[in-house]
Amino acid sequence: MSHPIALFTDSTCDIPAEWLSQYDITVIPLTIIFGDEQYLEKVTMSPETFYQRLQTDPVHPTTSQPTPKAFLDGFRQAAANGAEQILVITISSAMSGTIESVRQAAQESPIPITIMDGKNNSMGLGWQVIAAARARETDGTLAAMMAAAEKAQKGMVYYILLDTIDYLSKGGRIADAASLVNSILKIKPMIYVKPDTGTVGASFPSRSRKSGIEALYKEFFKHLNTTLPMHITVLHNDCLAEAQVLAERIQQEYNPKELIISIVSPVLGVHTGPRALALCGYAE
Repeated sequence: MSHPIALFTDSTCDIPAEWLSQYDITVIPLTIIFGDEQYLEKVTMSPETFYQRLQTDPVHPTTSQPTPKAFLDGFRQAAANGAEQILVITISSAMSGTIESVRQAAQESPIPITIMDGKNNSMGLGWQVIAAARARETDGTLAAMMAAAEKAQKGMVYYILLDTIDYLSKGGRIADAASLVNSILKIKPMIYVKPDTGTVGASFPSRSRKSGIEALYKEFFKHLNTTLPMHITVLHNDCLAEAQVLAERIQQEYNPKELIISIVSPVLGVHTGPRALALCGYAE
């Protein structure tokens, strides 16, 4: 399948593989680094392998954005395939320098590049890309694709329940204090992404995983207009069984227009840690 407007994003989007293929979306991977070893996420290391290693490897991983060359190679290939222009929607510029690599690559691209800051990550980004892809199929214009993505962006609700605060603070100046607080209180932090700024905010922590999952559920739907058709993802950091239980409950209680389950990008998992659960979506 070839379109006059090629659609690009990065590997933090967490769009299911079958949708990437169906909608002809090009994904440029970010890099996971364990000491001297580097892996392209979802290419040379799967999320499942990553989360297993995260819990056993004494080396805490770091991440790296794609190089400008990685994007430029993709742009040149898209042009060779017949694309006349490209829309790139990236992870929030407040979370990653990925958008800067796109900007550098765009300067040498053989065809025009339009860059959109997704101001989100995971399926908070993914839903925007899917909205743009669907607009490309029905309308076909760049303006329609961007309008659809921006509408999804502005309405995005995304709450994440962490199993521990350790990974969020690892390597930072508050690491020791955070670990001490967590060891004493055993709190389950909840965070959310602000769709207007693409930054992360703190929500109410819970004392147990059970109460945390309940709080996640209630907080998410409190901020979503459930009277409109909803597009929802249950996200998980390698805790599929709990994600399935959440999805079944959502289906029974709200019957959304779309409901999928997706495992979270390793690049994001570096900061959120194993067994995190999240709800992400928007209402039309």
